[in-house]
Amino acid sequence: MGMTWVHLRMCQTCGHVGCCDNSVGKHATAHHQDTGHPIIRSAEPGEDWSWCYVDEVMMRLSKGAGA
Repeated sequence: MGMTWVHLRMCQTCGHVGCCDNSVGKHATAHHQDTGHPIIRSAEPGEDWSWCYVDEVMMRLSKGAGA
């Protein structure tokens, strides 16, 4: 779309990748609004957090044994 994005977020329901709300397009939030898919995770290297749009809460998934 020719826009500059700041950070990328990945939908945990379908894998769609969109830009964050600090970017002009706010495509990750728009994807949630269009689909109702509730959870995204940061696609940025070194970041391990997820966000639930429904509950408006940030979370970190724990690493399993042996990870």
